[in-house]
Amino acid sequence: MRKIFWAVLIAFILIGLTGCEIEVPGGEFITPTPVVRGPTPTPVIIGGPQINPTDTPRPLPPTPTPRPSPTPPPPTPTLEEPTPTAQPQETATPAQPGATETPTSVPDTPTPAPTDTPPPQVGTTEMVPIPAGPFIRGSDTDDPDETQQQQVDLPVYEIDLFEVTNAQFANFVEATGYQTDEETGGGAGWRSFYAEGKDNHPVVKVSWNDAVAYCQWAGKRLPTEAEWEKAARGTDGRVYPWGNDWAPEKANVRGTGYRGTIPVGSLGAGASPYGVFDMGGNVWEWTADWYQAYPGSSYQDPYYGERFRVTRGGGWFEEADTVRASNRNSTSPTAANDDLGFRCAR
Repeated sequence: MRKIFWAVLIAFILIGLTGCEIEVPGGEFITPTPVVRGPTPTPVIIGGPQINPTDTPRPLPPTPTPRPSPTPPPPTPTLEEPTPTAQPQETATPAQPGATETPTSVPDTPTPAPTDTPPPQVGTTEMVPIPAGPFIRGSDTDDPDETQQQQVDLPVYEIDLFEVTNAQFANFVEATGYQTDEETGGGAGWRSFYAEGKDNHPVVKVSWNDAVAYCQWAGKRLPTEAEWEKAARGTDGRVYPWGNDWAPEKANVRGTGYRGTIPVGSLGAGASPYGVFDMGGNVWEWTADWYQAYPGSSYQDPYYGERFRVTRGGGWFEEADTVRASNRNSTSPTAANDDLGFRCAR
């Protein structure tokens, strides 16, 4: 039996290995069903990519390096030519301090302060001699462009007693056919301010070129900045033409409230030590000089150079600081404002 058992066992083993029919004791043949073994299933990873083990993995493309955003170059600075101190436009109307309403009427001719010199007659061309000698120019305590204060010696010269009037300028235009810068540019110019009854008001809306043309026609010239200042303050270095204290009633300025030009010489109490009228207020006045630093001054101003001409004296719209005899202002030679006029020297 043991031999039969072992024979059957060996037969089954051989059948499994060969798949052939095997005769077993008793004369029967057994054909066992072979076990079919398939390929081992590939595990599937949930949530990840399925990889065929027979495939060669492809290398991942390199991660692109982000290009930095270009930084725009800094803007090229634009150099702007500085503009001189603004002056009132034609529509400017000075307000009387403390006033809450604009008066419906403004006196055209103020009552002159007491003076030994009467207002001039229309067409007066009288000049005042300014003696030779030194005077104190500038200020070390006010605007830095007025430094350094120093003594300046000038020869004798003459200067107009009054600002050039509408009537005088009209005579020049009639005699020469001259057209002002404003008129050649298409504007009305000085004529728009030469209303009836204003023959003796200072001419305005005239440029530096216009002022030079008039003075040459009259056999004169514009005063230098130093000549203008000496005629305005004398030799004692006073602050205003009339003295050291602010007195708006002695000049046609904003605080006086005339709101425009008045006849030249109307405020005699504001005359300078030499008797020159309206050197503070009424209108700014052209001088011959370019706006530049005084000799010996270390102060530099962006307006300095040969671009702007010096104006002096302040106009009817100004306050105390700009009416000082040492105060300097400047504007383009072609400027023509309603508070800008001139006087001549010789």
